[in-house]
Amino acid sequence: MRDRNARLRSGLHQKSAKAESQQDVRIRVDLNHLRSLENRARNLTLLPRQPANSVLNGRHASRLRGRGLNFEELRGYLAGDDPRTIDWKVTARTGEPHVRVYSEERDKPALLVVDQRMSMFFGTRHNMKSVTAAETAALVAFRVLDQGDRLGGIVFGDEIVCEIRPKRSKVALECFLAALSRANNLLRADAPVVDAPMLLNRPLASVARMAKRDHLVVVISDFDGLDDTTEKLVANLARHNDLVLCPVTDPISNEVPEGTRLIVSDGELQVEVDTTTGEIYRRLEEFTKGRLSEVLSWNRKFGVPIFPLSAGEDTVAQLSRLTGHRMTGGGLQ
Repeated sequence: MRDRNARLRSGLHQKSAKAESQQDVRIRVDLNHLRSLENRARNLTLLPRQPANSVLNGRHASRLRGRGLNFEELRGYLAGDDPRTIDWKVTARTGEPHVRVYSEERDKPALLVVDQRMSMFFGTRHNMKSVTAAETAALVAFRVLDQGDRLGGIVFGDEIVCEIRPKRSKVALECFLAALSRANNLLRADAPVVDAPMLLNRPLASVARMAKRDHLVVVISDFDGLDDTTEKLVANLARHNDLVLCPVTDPISNEVPEGTRLIVSDGELQVEVDTTTGEIYRRLEEFTKGRLSEVLSWNRKFGVPIFPLSAGEDTVAQLSRLTGHRMTGGGLQ
């Protein structure tokens, strides 16, 4: 009955008794579903040299740093050495050409920050926002580990925060997916109302503590409850790390129905919103679009890449389009 109420509220209806008895992964995901995304994630990438049509190759969107270089040694110049590696100060001091030798960093730790608050338990067309966020996080997690980097994450709800330190192991991946599944399954239409839901600032502050510099930080959220502190935290993270923001919205955010009466509920109370009234419609439209506009402004201010995600379509198809790849039978290209 609980799942049925959630489907009725979200507009996601099952058509058969058999389907009714199974968990609808558009509403709530389980560990097996998240694991099943591995093959579809094989060619997804957030690293540099993105295709020309990738969201990361915009005029304002900064490219990600990728792996850095570690200084190894200073030695005499040899035929064939890149002239750009010549250390001119040492060359001038010794009278002999010297070059600086670097090696590529072995890995780049990643932190995936995933919002599973009740504000994410909403959907009108394809998925709940919480499901789109969980699927996106799982897809990115598979790619991070597959390219040899350390994987960690922060999964948070209205009252819970789960921190997973970056490690390069299948165990870290399993811990992360399990935390995603648990947090996602806590979201229910009849869940008790939390008096003071967690603000995004708390997990972002945890990221700042865990990722001092040179991490890949991916934040997947509807960015509910932004304030001035949020912007300061985002600016600081972007200054020292590769930060990617993935705002998750529902199609109704861009298509507020006009001239209708909407029933809105928090699981205990419900209210009717009459959008036939021009002033109510205008305020509702400003509310739904204002949050995304603020997140998009951080792209211009801080050069942060933005991956806008919609709960109204398939998650893999969206990531394929946003990263400039095309779909194949086995995943992305």
